[in-house]
Amino acid sequence: MKIAVTIWGNRISPVFDAASNLLVAHVEDNTVLNKTYNPFKPGAPSRFVQLLKHLDVSILICGAISKQPADTIVENQIELISFVSGNAEKVLHSFAAQKGIEKIFMMPGCSKHYSQRPGKTRSDKGATFK
Repeated sequence: MKIAVTIWGNRISPVFDAASNLLVAHVEDNTVLNKTYNPFKPGAPSRFVQLLKHLDVSILICGAISKQPADTIVENQIELISFVSGNAEKVLHSFAAQKGIEKIFMMPGCSKHYSQRPGKTRSDKGATFK
């Protein structure tokens, strides 16, 4: 499985619309096997989704995100976990190991009800929140 995280420096970008770098990690057996960094422009959600599909990403973890890009991502069968904050590496490794986002990484005032949006064709429940 490949997981993408929008980053700003070494942290998850607080706002998706202002992010310009994407950390993509290949995860197997609860372990991050390798990572790549990819520049992107969030202004065109359809182009961003094309990039995610080209990179074979199935889950996107990001900070705050506007409705239009969020809807476009989910409509293209990519699981969206938004309103996440903190050190990108720590979040990524924690997610890989636990298959979930720890509450300490959620933005203040956010809960799993507002944060997780499975891709529309996924039959499983997706990520969990610990």
